[in-house]
Amino acid sequence: MPLIKFDIFEGRSNQQIRVMLDAAHRAMLAAFKVPQRDRYQIVNEHHASRMIVEDTGLGIERTDKVVVVTVISRPRSEQEKTFFYAELCRELKISCGIEESDVVVSFVNNTDADWSFGNGRAQFLTGELGGGACQRAKPNPSQ
Repeated sequence: MPLIKFDIFEGRSNQQIRVMLDAAHRAMLAAFKVPQRDRYQIVNEHHASRMIVEDTGLGIERTDKVVVVTVISRPRSEQEKTFFYAELCRELKISCGIEESDVVVSFVNNTDADWSFGNGRAQFLTGELGGGACQRAKPNPSQ
């Protein structure tokens, strides 16, 4: 966790996709300090007529290498997010030749109760995974 979804135009090879996923994982590890095996990535490929990625009036030119990244995660700080944006662009440029202008990222926040990693359990709530609501609760000074 986080769960990272990639929407791309169809046509990349399996090797190119794997390199892209590895680059994104390195950026996530650097930005969020999660465990190495905390890796959940999904790639959706689209025909060119099925995906439109414009520039919100910013004058950003896109190519057929555009990548729309959706990060579904527990809340992250602005500093973590902005570091991730920069690190992701750096990694994708170095590893895949994807320009910064072709990287669009959006975060979707959720809570500990919104995650089950298997076995029908909410591991953040049960304490099986660190950082759950019970472990993060601060003592009430009025008690």
